[in-house]
Amino acid sequence: MIKASIVVPAYNAAKTLPETLTSLLAQDARDFEIIVVDDGSTDDTAQVVAGYLHDPRVRLVRQANRGLAGARNSGIAASRGDYIGFCDADDIWAPVKLSSHIDHLDRSPDVGISFSGSRLIDDEGQPTGMRQSPRLKDISAACILKRNPIGNGSAPVIRRVALRDLEYRPNFETKRPWVFDETFRQSEDIECWMRFALSTDWQIEGIPGLLTGYRINHAGLSSDLDRQLSAWERMITKLRPLAPDFFATHEDAARAYQLRYLARRAVSNLDGSLAWELSARALSSSHRPLCEEPVKTLVTLAAAFVLHVAGPFPVQGVSRVMTRLASRQYKGI
Repeated sequence: MIKASIVVPAYNAAKTLPETLTSLLAQDARDFEIIVVDDGSTDDTAQVVAGYLHDPRVRLVRQANRGLAGARNSGIAASRGDYIGFCDADDIWAPVKLSSHIDHLDRSPDVGISFSGSRLIDDEGQPTGMRQSPRLKDISAACILKRNPIGNGSAPVIRRVALRDLEYRPNFETKRPWVFDETFRQSEDIECWMRFALSTDWQIEGIPGLLTGYRINHAGLSSDLDRQLSAWERMITKLRPLAPDFFATHEDAARAYQLRYLARRAVSNLDGSLAWELSARALSSSHRPLCEEPVKTLVTLAAAFVLHVAGPFPVQGVSRVMTRLASRQYKGI
């Protein structure tokens, strides 16, 4: 066993992977390994990793495409660390990230998931000026469902024994257990965090700092709002039987928060019709976001309405204000 493993799921990531690996190899922690899982790439991902294999901390696992969840599961199965972190192949870590999480977990035996805030970067790796600066303490299942303070899959470092409490093996799986549900191609993160919060006694806790660089790729999965909403609803449907009373209490408010988040994404994409539709659906689902966060909710509504009625040019200033006000909200935009 070693102290920590960093799992890097990579699919056609040759362009961004060098920046990711450089940031991970620059960690000031000792005694860690990096496992890159090439998830059936058709570009030069494997060749890029080969250029780093002279470093004994780097290993390459290759498999047929199983999706992000499947690549993470394969990385977990191949890992040897007491603590396991995840960094997507287009994200980056600050040099102190791993050591900070190791120190946190060493000092907090009841914490199963340690996470941090993130700064958002663009396609070229440049800071966007936005951030994910989430709540760090007293993280309940309701908090995760409504606000997802962990924020993204490159933010947490997780205790191995806590991950074992989530493992299961579908009847058709012959190679290794699942932690992340491989039937999900989106919302696999929050599905895992929710299952963790609802079915284990481990605590989830954050540490200060924006220690992850989270890349917003407008051409990628994170910009496909319809699929994202569909995956979120499927997550709710899957987990509702696990805790029916919990979902009866919190589901409508959580849906309103999710729709508000997607409305902000639609504003960022200058899609006024979709932004206004999502905003209206958020209000019809629950008024909790309006009561709990009136400024952010009203700014979202204003930006969506102006963009819907007047088109993209007048709303650009409103959109900038909205993203600044929402920068402390989960996912940052």
